[in-house]
Amino acid sequence: MKRLLPLLLLIPMVLSATGQGEKAAETTVGTKTPITFTMFNAEVNPNWDEFQSPVAQEIKKRTGVTLEIEFAVGDPKQKLAVMAASGDYPDLVYAKGDLNLLKDAGGILQLDELIDQYGPNLKKMYGQFYDRLRWSKEDPHIYYVGSYPVHDPIIVPNGLFWLQHAVVLELGFPRLETLKDFENAIKTYYAKHPTINGQPTIPMTLLADGWRFLISVTNPAWAATGGSDDGEWYVDQETFKAVRHHTRQIEREYFRWLNHMWNEGLLDRESFIQKYDQYKAKIASGRVLALADAAWEISEPVTALRQAGMEERMYGQYPVVISEDVVCRVNQSPGYSGGWGVALTVDCKDPARAIEFLDWMATEEAQILTHWGIEGVHWKYDENGKRVFLPEIDRMRRTDPAFSKKTGIGNYSYPFPQWGRIKDSTGNYIMPDSEPEDQIKNYTEVEKKVLAGYGARMWMDLFPGPDEFPPKPYGAAWMIRIDDPDLVAIDNRVRDDIGMRRIPEAIMAPPEKFDEIWDAYLKEMEEAGLPRLTEEFNRLLRERIELWNPGFTFPE
Repeated sequence: MKRLLPLLLLIPMVLSATGQGEKAAETTVGTKTPITFTMFNAEVNPNWDEFQSPVAQEIKKRTGVTLEIEFAVGDPKQKLAVMAASGDYPDLVYAKGDLNLLKDAGGILQLDELIDQYGPNLKKMYGQFYDRLRWSKEDPHIYYVGSYPVHDPIIVPNGLFWLQHAVVLELGFPRLETLKDFENAIKTYYAKHPTINGQPTIPMTLLADGWRFLISVTNPAWAATGGSDDGEWYVDQETFKAVRHHTRQIEREYFRWLNHMWNEGLLDRESFIQKYDQYKAKIASGRVLALADAAWEISEPVTALRQAGMEERMYGQYPVVISEDVVCRVNQSPGYSGGWGVALTVDCKDPARAIEFLDWMATEEAQILTHWGIEGVHWKYDENGKRVFLPEIDRMRRTDPAFSKKTGIGNYSYPFPQWGRIKDSTGNYIMPDSEPEDQIKNYTEVEKKVLAGYGARMWMDLFPGPDEFPPKPYGAAWMIRIDDPDLVAIDNRVRDDIGMRRIPEAIMAPPEKFDEIWDAYLKEMEEAGLPRLTEEFNRLLRERIELWNPGFTFPE
Protein backbone atom coordinates (compact mmCIF):
# COMPACT_ATOMS: atom_id res chain seq x y z
CA MET A 1 0.00 0.00 0.00
CA LYS A 2 2.91 2.35 0.74
CA ARG A 3 4.17 1.82 -2.83
CA LEU A 4 0.73 2.64 -4.25
CA LEU A 5 0.24 5.79 -2.17
CA PRO A 6 2.48 8.10 -4.29
CA LEU A 7 0.67 6.98 -7.43
CA LEU A 8 -2.72 7.56 -5.87
CA LEU A 9 -1.65 11.03 -4.81
CA LEU A 10 -0.48 11.74 -8.36
CA ILE A 11 -3.82 10.91 -10.01
CA PRO A 12 -5.63 14.16 -9.04
CA MET A 13 -2.63 16.13 -10.31
CA VAL A 14 -2.75 14.36 -13.66
CA LEU A 15 -6.50 14.85 -13.94
CA SER A 16 -6.12 18.54 -13.20
CA ALA A 17 -3.34 18.99 -15.75
CA THR A 18 -5.46 17.41 -18.48
CA GLY A 19 -8.42 19.55 -17.60
CA GLN A 20 -10.50 16.64 -16.26
CA GLY A 21 -10.22 17.40 -12.58
CA GLU A 22 -11.91 20.17 -10.65
CA LYS A 23 -11.06 21.60 -7.29
CA ALA A 24 -12.81 20.04 -4.35
CA ALA A 25 -13.93 23.40 -3.00
CA GLU A 26 -17.67 23.84 -2.72
CA THR A 27 -19.27 25.75 -5.55
CA THR A 28 -21.55 28.76 -5.17
CA VAL A 29 -23.25 28.01 -8.48
CA GLY A 30 -26.94 28.96 -8.50
CA THR A 31 -26.45 31.81 -6.03
CA LYS A 32 -25.49 35.49 -6.09
CA THR A 33 -22.96 35.04 -3.34
CA PRO A 34 -20.29 37.69 -3.93
CA ILE A 35 -17.27 36.28 -5.73
CA THR A 36 -14.28 37.88 -7.45
CA PHE A 37 -12.77 36.26 -10.50
CA THR A 38 -9.28 37.31 -11.52
CA MET A 39 -8.58 37.44 -15.24
CA PHE A 40 -5.69 38.10 -17.60
CA ASN A 41 -6.64 39.75 -20.90
CA ALA A 42 -3.98 39.74 -23.63
CA GLU A 43 -5.50 42.87 -25.15
CA VAL A 44 -4.77 46.47 -24.16
CA ASN A 45 -7.68 48.56 -22.90
CA PRO A 46 -6.95 52.21 -22.09
CA ASN A 47 -10.63 52.62 -21.22
CA TRP A 48 -10.75 49.91 -18.55
CA ASP A 49 -12.98 51.15 -15.74
CA GLU A 50 -11.57 49.01 -12.89
CA PHE A 51 -15.03 47.43 -12.61
CA GLN A 52 -16.33 50.70 -11.19
CA SER A 53 -18.51 51.92 -14.07
CA PRO A 54 -22.33 51.84 -13.92
CA VAL A 55 -22.44 48.80 -16.23
CA ALA A 56 -19.83 46.95 -14.15
CA GLN A 57 -21.71 47.60 -10.94
CA GLU A 58 -24.94 46.44 -12.56
CA ILE A 59 -23.24 43.19 -13.60
CA LYS A 60 -22.13 42.73 -9.99
CA LYS A 61 -25.65 43.48 -8.74
CA ARG A 62 -27.27 40.95 -11.05
CA THR A 63 -24.73 38.12 -10.71
CA GLY A 64 -22.67 38.69 -7.56
CA VAL A 65 -19.55 38.55 -9.73
CA THR A 66 -16.70 41.08 -9.66
CA LEU A 67 -14.03 40.93 -12.35
CA GLU A 68 -10.48 41.86 -11.48
CA ILE A 69 -8.82 42.10 -14.89
CA GLU A 70 -5.14 42.54 -15.67
CA PHE A 71 -4.49 43.74 -19.22
CA ALA A 72 -1.38 43.15 -21.28
CA VAL A 73 1.61 45.41 -20.87
CA GLY A 74 4.14 44.81 -23.62
CA ASP A 75 4.15 41.38 -25.27
CA PRO A 76 1.37 39.25 -23.71
CA LYS A 77 3.22 36.08 -24.70
CA GLN A 78 5.82 36.82 -22.05
CA LYS A 79 3.17 37.02 -19.35
CA LEU A 80 1.54 33.80 -20.59
CA ALA A 81 4.91 32.03 -20.71
CA VAL A 82 5.58 33.03 -17.09
CA MET A 83 2.17 31.68 -16.08
CA ALA A 84 2.86 28.38 -17.84
CA ALA A 85 6.32 28.06 -16.29
CA SER A 86 5.24 28.95 -12.76
CA GLY A 87 1.88 27.21 -12.74
CA ASP A 88 0.39 30.32 -11.16
CA TYR A 89 -2.80 31.28 -13.01
CA PRO A 90 -5.71 33.70 -12.64
CA ASP A 91 -9.24 32.29 -12.66
CA LEU A 92 -9.91 33.26 -16.27
CA VAL A 93 -7.67 34.06 -19.21
CA TYR A 94 -8.11 35.54 -22.66
CA ALA A 95 -4.88 34.66 -24.45
CA LYS A 96 -5.92 35.62 -28.00
CA GLY A 97 -4.01 33.26 -30.31
CA ASP A 98 -1.61 31.96 -27.66
CA LEU A 99 -3.86 29.81 -25.50
CA ASN A 100 -1.83 26.78 -26.59
CA LEU A 101 0.97 28.00 -24.29
CA LEU A 102 -1.28 27.36 -21.30
CA LYS A 103 -2.95 24.28 -22.75
CA ASP A 104 0.40 22.59 -23.39
CA ALA A 105 1.35 23.29 -19.77
CA GLY A 106 -1.87 21.71 -18.50
CA GLY A 107 -3.06 25.09 -17.30
CA ILE A 108 -6.63 25.25 -18.63
CA LEU A 109 -9.77 23.22 -18.11
CA GLN A 110 -11.84 21.30 -20.61
CA LEU A 111 -15.25 22.94 -20.64
CA ASP A 112 -17.44 20.36 -22.38
CA GLU A 113 -19.06 18.94 -19.25
CA LEU A 114 -19.30 22.31 -17.52
CA ILE A 115 -21.13 23.77 -20.51
CA ASP A 116 -23.41 20.72 -20.65
CA GLN A 117 -24.34 21.31 -17.00
CA TYR A 118 -24.30 25.09 -16.65
CA GLY A 119 -24.23 26.58 -20.15
CA PRO A 120 -27.65 26.32 -21.84
CA ASN A 121 -27.48 29.92 -23.08
CA LEU A 122 -24.00 29.41 -24.50
CA LYS A 123 -25.21 26.35 -26.40
CA LYS A 124 -28.23 28.24 -27.68
CA MET A 125 -26.15 31.24 -28.72
CA TYR A 126 -23.55 29.24 -30.68
CA GLY A 127 -26.17 26.92 -32.17
CA GLN A 128 -24.96 25.51 -35.49
CA PHE A 129 -21.51 27.01 -34.85
CA TYR A 130 -20.95 25.20 -31.54
CA ASP A 131 -18.46 22.77 -33.08
CA ARG A 132 -16.32 25.72 -34.17
CA LEU A 133 -15.29 26.04 -30.53
CA ARG A 134 -13.58 22.64 -30.63
CA TRP A 135 -9.80 22.70 -30.40
CA SER A 136 -8.91 20.40 -33.32
CA LYS A 137 -9.70 17.09 -35.00
CA GLU A 138 -7.14 15.36 -32.78
CA ASP A 139 -8.44 17.06 -29.62
CA PRO A 140 -12.13 17.85 -30.19
CA HIS A 141 -12.72 19.22 -26.68
CA ILE A 142 -13.77 22.79 -25.88
CA TYR A 143 -11.37 24.94 -23.88
CA TYR A 144 -12.82 28.44 -24.31
CA VAL A 145 -15.99 30.31 -25.18
CA GLY A 146 -15.62 32.53 -28.19
CA SER A 147 -14.73 36.18 -28.14
CA TYR A 148 -16.31 37.46 -31.36
CA PRO A 149 -19.95 37.97 -32.31
CA VAL A 150 -21.67 34.82 -33.54
CA HIS A 151 -23.78 36.78 -36.02
CA ASP A 152 -21.72 39.56 -37.53
CA PRO A 153 -22.91 40.67 -40.95
CA ILE A 154 -20.53 43.24 -42.40
CA ILE A 155 -22.31 46.59 -42.49
CA VAL A 156 -19.25 48.80 -41.99
CA PRO A 157 -16.48 48.31 -44.56
CA ASN A 158 -13.23 46.70 -43.54
CA GLY A 159 -11.25 49.07 -45.73
CA LEU A 160 -7.78 50.12 -44.60
CA PHE A 161 -7.17 53.24 -46.68
CA TRP A 162 -8.32 56.57 -45.24
CA LEU A 163 -8.29 60.10 -46.66
CA GLN A 164 -9.32 63.34 -44.97
CA HIS A 165 -12.64 64.82 -46.05
CA ALA A 166 -10.92 68.17 -46.58
CA VAL A 167 -8.84 66.62 -49.36
CA VAL A 168 -11.70 65.17 -51.37
CA LEU A 169 -13.88 68.24 -50.88
CA GLU A 170 -11.23 70.63 -52.18
CA LEU A 171 -10.30 68.36 -55.09
CA GLY A 172 -13.91 67.93 -56.16
CA PHE A 173 -14.41 64.27 -55.23
CA PRO A 174 -11.56 62.74 -57.23
CA ARG A 175 -11.58 59.11 -58.31
CA LEU A 176 -10.15 56.99 -55.47
CA GLU A 177 -9.89 53.45 -56.76
CA THR A 178 -6.17 52.73 -57.21
CA LEU A 179 -3.02 53.49 -55.26
CA LYS A 180 -2.11 55.99 -57.98
CA ASP A 181 -5.43 57.80 -57.45
CA PHE A 182 -4.81 57.82 -53.70
CA GLU A 183 -1.30 59.15 -54.14
CA ASN A 184 -2.37 61.86 -56.59
CA ALA A 185 -4.99 63.20 -54.20
CA ILE A 186 -2.51 63.28 -51.30
CA LYS A 187 0.21 64.89 -53.40
CA THR A 188 -2.03 67.54 -54.93
CA TYR A 189 -3.52 68.67 -51.62
CA TYR A 190 -0.17 68.58 -49.84
CA ALA A 191 1.37 70.86 -52.46
CA LYS A 192 -1.37 73.43 -51.79
CA HIS A 193 -1.34 73.06 -48.01
CA PRO A 194 2.17 72.48 -46.61
CA THR A 195 0.90 73.43 -43.16
CA ILE A 196 -2.36 72.80 -41.27
CA ASN A 197 -3.22 74.71 -38.11
CA GLY A 198 0.27 76.18 -38.09
CA GLN A 199 2.03 72.80 -38.14
CA PRO A 200 3.72 70.91 -41.00
CA THR A 201 1.26 68.79 -42.96
CA ILE A 202 1.94 65.04 -42.90
CA PRO A 203 0.87 63.53 -46.25
CA MET A 204 0.65 59.95 -44.94
CA THR A 205 1.84 58.14 -41.84
CA LEU A 206 2.12 54.50 -40.78
CA LEU A 207 2.31 52.85 -37.36
CA ALA A 208 5.04 50.29 -36.70
CA ASP A 209 4.94 50.19 -32.89
CA GLY A 210 5.29 46.53 -31.86
CA TRP A 211 2.53 44.22 -33.06
CA ARG A 212 0.70 47.22 -34.56
CA PHE A 213 3.26 46.97 -37.37
CA LEU A 214 1.11 44.14 -38.74
CA ILE A 215 -2.04 46.27 -38.78
CA SER A 216 -0.75 49.45 -40.41
CA VAL A 217 2.38 48.42 -42.35
CA THR A 218 1.67 44.93 -43.69
CA ASN A 219 -2.11 44.30 -43.60
CA PRO A 220 -2.82 47.03 -46.18
CA ALA A 221 -0.69 45.00 -48.61
CA TRP A 222 -3.24 42.20 -48.82
CA ALA A 223 -6.11 44.71 -48.82
CA ALA A 224 -4.67 46.49 -51.86
CA THR A 225 -3.96 43.27 -53.74
CA GLY A 226 -7.31 41.47 -53.60
CA GLY A 227 -7.01 39.70 -50.25
CA SER A 228 -9.23 39.59 -47.19
CA ASP A 229 -8.18 39.46 -43.56
CA ASP A 230 -6.30 36.21 -43.05
CA GLY A 231 -3.59 37.84 -41.00
CA GLU A 232 -0.09 36.93 -42.15
CA TRP A 233 -1.42 34.51 -44.75
CA TYR A 234 -3.06 34.75 -48.14
CA VAL A 235 -5.47 31.92 -48.92
CA ASP A 236 -6.33 31.32 -52.57
CA GLN A 237 -10.13 31.18 -52.61
CA GLU A 238 -10.20 28.62 -55.43
CA THR A 239 -7.56 26.14 -54.27
CA PHE A 240 -7.62 26.94 -50.52
CA LYS A 241 -3.83 26.83 -50.48
CA ALA A 242 -2.08 29.37 -48.27
CA VAL A 243 1.16 31.31 -48.64
CA ARG A 244 2.74 33.97 -46.48
CA HIS A 245 1.08 37.00 -48.00
CA HIS A 246 4.28 39.07 -48.26
CA THR A 247 5.78 36.47 -50.61
CA ARG A 248 3.30 37.19 -53.42
CA GLN A 249 4.77 39.08 -56.35
CA ILE A 250 1.81 41.47 -56.43
CA GLU A 251 2.49 42.49 -52.83
CA ARG A 252 6.08 43.30 -53.70
CA GLU A 253 4.56 45.98 -55.88
CA TYR A 254 2.56 47.39 -52.97
CA PHE A 255 5.69 47.75 -50.87
CA ARG A 256 7.44 49.22 -53.89
CA TRP A 257 4.70 51.88 -53.88
CA LEU A 258 5.45 52.62 -50.21
CA ASN A 259 9.11 52.91 -51.17
CA HIS A 260 8.08 55.39 -53.87
CA MET A 261 5.97 57.36 -51.39
CA TRP A 262 8.95 57.49 -49.01
CA ASN A 263 11.32 58.73 -51.68
CA GLU A 264 8.78 61.30 -52.88
CA GLY A 265 8.59 62.75 -49.38
CA LEU A 266 4.94 61.69 -48.99
CA LEU A 267 5.46 59.17 -46.18
CA ASP A 268 6.09 60.37 -42.63
CA ARG A 269 9.78 60.07 -41.71
CA GLU A 270 8.74 58.96 -38.21
CA SER A 271 6.53 56.09 -39.44
CA PHE A 272 8.89 53.38 -38.22
CA ILE A 273 10.02 54.94 -34.95
CA GLN A 274 6.94 56.66 -33.49
CA LYS A 275 5.00 55.18 -30.60
CA TYR A 276 1.25 54.66 -30.64
CA ASP A 277 0.56 57.72 -28.48
CA GLN A 278 2.60 59.91 -30.84
CA TYR A 279 0.73 58.48 -33.82
CA LYS A 280 -2.65 59.20 -32.23
CA ALA A 281 -1.57 62.73 -31.30
CA LYS A 282 -0.62 63.46 -34.90
CA ILE A 283 -3.99 62.27 -36.18
CA ALA A 284 -5.85 64.23 -33.49
CA SER A 285 -3.97 67.39 -34.52
CA GLY A 286 -5.73 67.27 -37.90
CA ARG A 287 -2.56 67.47 -39.98
CA VAL A 288 -2.33 63.87 -41.27
CA LEU A 289 -3.95 63.63 -44.71
CA ALA A 290 -3.93 59.86 -45.24
CA LEU A 291 -3.69 56.62 -43.27
CA ALA A 292 -3.44 52.90 -43.90
CA ASP A 293 -4.88 51.28 -40.80
CA ALA A 294 -7.83 49.52 -39.17
CA ALA A 295 -10.81 51.58 -38.00
CA TRP A 296 -10.47 50.41 -34.37
CA GLU A 297 -6.84 51.54 -34.23
CA ILE A 298 -7.64 55.14 -35.19
CA SER A 299 -11.04 55.49 -33.52
CA GLU A 300 -9.77 57.38 -30.46
CA PRO A 301 -7.99 60.23 -32.31
CA VAL A 302 -10.79 60.45 -34.88
CA THR A 303 -13.30 60.84 -32.05
CA ALA A 304 -11.05 63.58 -30.67
CA LEU A 305 -11.21 65.37 -34.04
CA ARG A 306 -14.98 65.24 -33.90
CA GLN A 307 -14.99 66.48 -30.32
CA ALA A 308 -12.76 69.40 -31.36
CA GLY A 309 -15.11 70.37 -34.18
CA MET A 310 -12.59 69.44 -36.91
CA GLU A 311 -15.06 67.37 -38.91
CA GLU A 312 -13.38 68.14 -42.24
CA ARG A 313 -10.18 66.61 -40.81
CA MET A 314 -11.91 63.30 -40.14
CA TYR A 315 -11.54 60.48 -42.67
CA GLY A 316 -13.41 58.58 -45.32
CA GLN A 317 -12.75 54.95 -46.23
CA TYR A 318 -12.00 54.09 -49.83
CA PRO A 319 -11.69 50.74 -51.69
CA VAL A 320 -8.15 51.39 -52.88
CA VAL A 321 -6.40 48.60 -54.80
CA ILE A 322 -3.09 48.36 -56.59
CA SER A 323 -4.53 48.40 -60.11
CA GLU A 324 -7.87 48.47 -61.89
CA ASP A 325 -7.89 44.72 -62.59
CA VAL A 326 -7.81 43.86 -58.85
CA VAL A 327 -11.10 43.37 -56.96
CA CYS A 328 -11.31 44.73 -53.42
CA ARG A 329 -12.27 41.76 -51.23
CA VAL A 330 -11.85 43.29 -47.77
CA ASN A 331 -15.51 42.62 -46.97
CA GLN A 332 -15.47 38.89 -47.68
CA SER A 333 -17.15 37.29 -44.67
CA PRO A 334 -15.41 34.71 -42.47
CA GLY A 335 -18.74 33.68 -40.93
CA TYR A 336 -18.37 32.91 -37.23
CA SER A 337 -14.62 32.63 -36.91
CA GLY A 338 -14.29 30.74 -33.61
CA GLY A 339 -10.66 30.24 -32.68
CA TRP A 340 -10.17 32.55 -29.69
CA GLY A 341 -12.02 32.98 -26.42
CA VAL A 342 -12.10 33.11 -22.63
CA ALA A 343 -10.74 30.02 -20.87
CA LEU A 344 -10.93 28.76 -17.30
CA THR A 345 -7.62 27.84 -15.72
CA VAL A 346 -6.84 24.96 -13.37
CA ASP A 347 -6.60 27.56 -10.58
CA CYS A 348 -10.15 28.83 -11.12
CA LYS A 349 -11.64 29.02 -7.64
CA ASP A 350 -15.13 27.95 -8.77
CA PRO A 351 -15.31 26.59 -12.35
CA ALA A 352 -19.05 25.90 -12.20
CA ARG A 353 -19.78 29.45 -11.04
CA ALA A 354 -17.42 30.85 -13.70
CA ILE A 355 -19.20 28.99 -16.49
CA GLU A 356 -22.54 30.04 -15.01
CA PHE A 357 -21.33 33.65 -15.23
CA LEU A 358 -20.15 33.29 -18.83
CA ASP A 359 -23.48 31.64 -19.59
CA TRP A 360 -25.27 34.65 -18.08
CA MET A 361 -23.18 36.88 -20.31
CA ALA A 362 -24.77 35.02 -23.23
CA THR A 363 -28.31 35.90 -22.11
CA GLU A 364 -30.43 38.59 -23.72
CA GLU A 365 -30.38 40.51 -20.44
CA ALA A 366 -26.59 40.64 -20.36
CA GLN A 367 -26.20 41.35 -24.06
CA ILE A 368 -28.44 44.43 -23.79
CA LEU A 369 -26.63 45.60 -20.66
CA THR A 370 -23.11 45.25 -22.07
CA HIS A 371 -23.91 46.80 -25.44
CA TRP A 372 -26.44 49.46 -24.45
CA GLY A 373 -26.06 50.06 -20.73
CA ILE A 374 -28.84 50.48 -18.19
CA GLU A 375 -32.43 51.26 -19.16
CA GLY A 376 -33.40 54.76 -18.05
CA VAL A 377 -29.78 55.70 -17.40
CA HIS A 378 -28.30 55.15 -20.85
CA TRP A 379 -31.20 54.18 -23.11
CA LYS A 380 -34.97 54.00 -23.45
CA TYR A 381 -37.66 52.74 -25.84
CA ASP A 382 -39.02 55.46 -28.13
CA GLU A 383 -42.66 55.84 -29.14
CA ASN A 384 -42.20 53.16 -31.81
CA GLY A 385 -40.70 50.66 -29.39
CA LYS A 386 -37.17 51.13 -30.73
CA ARG A 387 -34.31 51.05 -28.27
CA VAL A 388 -32.40 54.33 -28.47
CA PHE A 389 -29.68 55.98 -26.45
CA LEU A 390 -30.69 58.97 -24.38
CA PRO A 391 -29.68 62.16 -26.24
CA GLU A 392 -26.84 63.05 -23.89
CA ILE A 393 -25.47 59.48 -23.99
CA ASP A 394 -25.76 59.36 -27.78
CA ARG A 395 -23.81 62.60 -28.03
CA MET A 396 -21.24 61.39 -25.51
CA ARG A 397 -20.51 58.13 -27.32
CA ARG A 398 -19.77 59.99 -30.55
CA THR A 399 -17.53 62.67 -29.09
CA ASP A 400 -15.95 61.42 -25.85
CA PRO A 401 -12.95 59.06 -26.28
CA ALA A 402 -13.43 57.95 -22.64
CA PHE A 403 -17.07 56.96 -23.16
CA SER A 404 -16.51 53.26 -22.37
CA LYS A 405 -14.49 54.06 -19.26
CA LYS A 406 -17.16 56.38 -17.90
CA THR A 407 -20.18 54.20 -18.69
CA GLY A 408 -18.82 50.65 -19.04
CA ILE A 409 -20.72 50.26 -22.32
CA GLY A 410 -18.58 48.12 -24.62
CA ASN A 411 -16.08 47.13 -21.94
CA TYR A 412 -17.83 43.82 -21.22
CA SER A 413 -18.82 42.70 -24.70
CA TYR A 414 -15.45 41.71 -26.20
CA PRO A 415 -13.84 39.29 -25.38
CA PHE A 416 -16.88 37.76 -23.72
CA PRO A 417 -19.61 35.81 -25.57
CA GLN A 418 -21.58 37.98 -28.00
CA TRP A 419 -24.74 37.37 -29.98
CA GLY A 420 -23.82 39.92 -32.61
CA ARG A 421 -26.05 41.88 -34.95
CA ILE A 422 -29.34 40.06 -34.49
CA LYS A 423 -32.64 41.06 -32.95
CA ASP A 424 -33.75 40.27 -29.41
CA SER A 425 -37.21 39.33 -28.13
CA THR A 426 -38.37 42.97 -28.42
CA GLY A 427 -37.48 43.18 -32.10
CA ASN A 428 -34.50 45.45 -31.41
CA TYR A 429 -30.91 44.76 -32.38
CA ILE A 430 -28.54 43.59 -29.67
CA MET A 431 -25.71 45.72 -31.04
CA PRO A 432 -26.21 49.46 -31.55
CA ASP A 433 -25.88 50.92 -35.05
CA SER A 434 -26.98 47.70 -36.73
CA GLU A 435 -29.33 49.29 -39.25
CA PRO A 436 -28.41 51.54 -42.18
CA GLU A 437 -30.32 54.46 -40.71
CA ASP A 438 -28.37 54.10 -37.47
CA GLN A 439 -25.12 54.27 -39.40
CA ILE A 440 -26.22 57.36 -41.31
CA LYS A 441 -27.36 59.03 -38.10
CA ASN A 442 -23.79 58.70 -36.81
CA TYR A 443 -22.35 60.58 -39.77
CA THR A 444 -21.32 64.20 -39.54
CA GLU A 445 -22.72 66.69 -42.03
CA VAL A 446 -19.31 66.76 -43.69
CA GLU A 447 -19.39 62.97 -44.13
CA LYS A 448 -22.83 63.14 -45.69
CA LYS A 449 -21.61 65.80 -48.12
CA VAL A 450 -18.60 63.70 -49.11
CA LEU A 451 -20.70 60.58 -49.60
CA ALA A 452 -23.23 62.50 -51.65
CA GLY A 453 -20.37 63.72 -53.83
CA TYR A 454 -19.61 60.08 -54.65
CA GLY A 455 -23.27 59.19 -55.16
CA ALA A 456 -23.46 57.15 -51.96
CA ARG A 457 -25.45 57.14 -48.72
CA MET A 458 -23.08 54.96 -46.68
CA TRP A 459 -19.37 54.14 -46.80
CA MET A 460 -20.32 50.56 -47.54
CA ASP A 461 -21.83 51.72 -50.84
CA LEU A 462 -18.34 52.47 -52.14
CA PHE A 463 -17.11 48.90 -51.61
CA PRO A 464 -17.97 45.48 -53.03
CA GLY A 465 -20.30 43.97 -50.43
CA PRO A 466 -19.95 40.65 -48.60
CA ASP A 467 -22.77 39.16 -50.66
CA GLU A 468 -20.50 39.37 -53.72
CA PHE A 469 -18.17 36.69 -52.29
CA PRO A 470 -18.79 33.27 -50.74
CA PRO A 471 -18.13 33.09 -46.97
CA LYS A 472 -14.73 31.62 -46.17
CA PRO A 473 -15.17 27.98 -45.07
CA TYR A 474 -12.34 28.24 -42.53
CA GLY A 475 -13.31 31.49 -40.81
CA ALA A 476 -10.28 33.76 -40.45
CA ALA A 477 -6.91 32.14 -41.11
CA TRP A 478 -5.21 34.31 -38.48
CA MET A 479 -7.14 32.37 -35.84
CA ILE A 480 -5.65 29.03 -36.84
CA ARG A 481 -3.21 27.97 -34.11
CA ILE A 482 0.20 26.46 -34.70
CA ASP A 483 1.03 24.41 -31.62
CA ASP A 484 4.46 23.00 -32.53
CA PRO A 485 6.98 25.07 -30.49
CA ASP A 486 9.62 24.83 -33.24
CA LEU A 487 7.18 26.14 -35.85
CA VAL A 488 5.95 28.85 -33.48
CA ALA A 489 9.57 29.97 -33.17
CA ILE A 490 9.91 30.04 -36.97
CA ASP A 491 6.65 31.99 -37.24
CA ASN A 492 7.85 34.54 -34.68
CA ARG A 493 11.22 34.91 -36.37
CA VAL A 494 9.74 35.33 -39.85
CA ARG A 495 7.15 37.85 -38.64
CA ASP A 496 9.02 39.79 -35.97
CA ASP A 497 12.77 39.41 -36.32
CA ILE A 498 12.92 39.36 -40.12
CA GLY A 499 9.76 41.12 -41.32
CA MET A 500 9.86 44.04 -38.91
CA ARG A 501 13.48 44.65 -39.89
CA ARG A 502 13.53 43.96 -43.61
CA ILE A 503 10.25 45.60 -44.65
CA PRO A 504 11.10 49.06 -43.24
CA GLU A 505 14.58 48.70 -44.71
CA ALA A 506 13.08 48.10 -48.16
CA ILE A 507 10.59 50.94 -47.85
CA MET A 508 13.24 53.45 -46.78
CA ALA A 509 15.83 52.37 -49.35
CA PRO A 510 16.72 54.28 -52.54
CA PRO A 511 14.46 53.00 -55.35
CA GLU A 512 17.31 51.21 -57.10
CA LYS A 513 18.01 49.17 -53.93
CA PHE A 514 14.44 48.06 -53.30
CA ASP A 515 14.50 44.77 -55.26
CA GLU A 516 17.85 43.75 -53.83
CA ILE A 517 16.58 44.19 -50.28
CA TRP A 518 13.23 42.53 -51.01
CA ASP A 519 14.95 39.50 -52.54
CA ALA A 520 17.16 39.27 -49.45
CA TYR A 521 14.02 39.43 -47.30
CA LEU A 522 12.40 36.53 -49.17
CA LYS A 523 15.59 34.49 -49.00
CA GLU A 524 16.01 35.12 -45.28
CA MET A 525 12.44 33.94 -44.61
CA GLU A 526 13.04 30.80 -46.63
CA GLU A 527 16.27 30.04 -44.79
CA ALA A 528 14.51 30.59 -41.46
CA GLY A 529 12.12 27.72 -42.24
CA LEU A 530 9.15 29.37 -43.95
CA PRO A 531 8.56 26.42 -46.35
CA ARG A 532 8.19 24.05 -43.38
CA LEU A 533 5.90 26.52 -41.59
CA THR A 534 3.77 26.95 -44.72
CA GLU A 535 3.41 23.18 -45.16
CA GLU A 536 2.14 22.78 -41.60
CA PHE A 537 -0.17 25.75 -41.87
CA ASN A 538 -1.76 24.28 -45.00
CA ARG A 539 -2.30 21.01 -43.17
CA LEU A 540 -4.02 22.85 -40.33
CA LEU A 541 -6.06 24.92 -42.78
CA ARG A 542 -7.32 21.81 -44.53
CA GLU A 543 -8.07 20.21 -41.15
CA ARG A 544 -10.05 23.29 -40.09
CA ILE A 545 -12.10 23.22 -43.31
CA GLU A 546 -12.85 19.49 -42.86
CA LEU A 547 -13.75 19.95 -39.18
CA TRP A 548 -16.12 22.84 -39.87
CA ASN A 549 -17.56 21.62 -43.18
CA PRO A 550 -18.16 17.85 -43.19
CA GLY A 551 -18.19 16.56 -46.74
CA PHE A 552 -16.37 19.60 -48.14
CA THR A 553 -14.90 18.89 -51.56
CA PHE A 554 -11.48 20.34 -52.26
CA PRO A 555 -10.63 21.24 -55.85
CA GLU A 556 -8.20 18.87 -57.53
